[in-house]
Amino acid sequence: MSRVTARRRMRRVSPTGEIHRPDTLAVEEPLEIRIGGQPLTITMRTPGNDVDLVHGFLLSEAMIGSAEDIVAARYCAGTDERGHNTYNVLDVTLRTPVAVPTRAFPITGACGLCGKTALDDVRTRTRFPLQHGGPVVGTHVLTAMPDSLRDRQSVFDATGGLHAAGLFTADGTALAVREDIGRHNAVDKVIGWALRENRIPASDLVLIVSGRASFELVQKAVMAGIPMLGAVSAPSSLAVDLAAESGLTLIGFLRGDTMNIYSSPERIYAEPGAATLSA
Repeated sequence: MSRVTARRRMRRVSPTGEIHRPDTLAVEEPLEIRIGGQPLTITMRTPGNDVDLVHGFLLSEAMIGSAEDIVAARYCAGTDERGHNTYNVLDVTLRTPVAVPTRAFPITGACGLCGKTALDDVRTRTRFPLQHGGPVVGTHVLTAMPDSLRDRQSVFDATGGLHAAGLFTADGTALAVREDIGRHNAVDKVIGWALRENRIPASDLVLIVSGRASFELVQKAVMAGIPMLGAVSAPSSLAVDLAAESGLTLIGFLRGDTMNIYSSPERIYAEPGAATLSA
């Protein structure tokens, strides 16, 4: 299989002078996803957990609803200059064949869709609409989750160049953590893990991401039936709109002992001496 890190020579410049040495970098390689031999999309990702990534991606795009919808997922032959398989093409066989969409994947903030169209699209496609209720999480538990996520980022420790996503229980237990060069891929990987573990809809779990909360990440949480998403950085305006319309609890700036709650705050309760909540 492909490596997740690579060594490259570099020149480090500092006030004390220059040194030449190898640096450890995160690997970025394309993954082509095929459905029944037909190309669907190409995503730039860090190799590893590719089957989870594909499960999560197809669920997010409403092409599957359970792990049983995928009969097989296999790497296609593809070799590098040394004749080694690159493991960069994954072909999926679905239980019920579907027409491969002709539009580009995935939808991003640059896709040109207006906000209303994007919100309606997610709301009508999800198989797991969020219900009232779900996990109720204390502020002490929430504020500990980013550190727990960070403690499990082994490749970030080596490279400083990866995003992470994790699924947590309401008591703060980390069930799955995945790293990737792309924040959306990291989320697809943990959602794919949950799908293969028969935990979708993940109506009792919390999704924590290491960066910002974009519309696309909220979309993926809604499509997987995840009722709570926390990010260490800022959300976008459309991410907040989608969270509010879908009933998802969206938390931004989850750092130290503070957080901002942008929607559905009823799933969070303040504990004495814990986070200062603002909405």
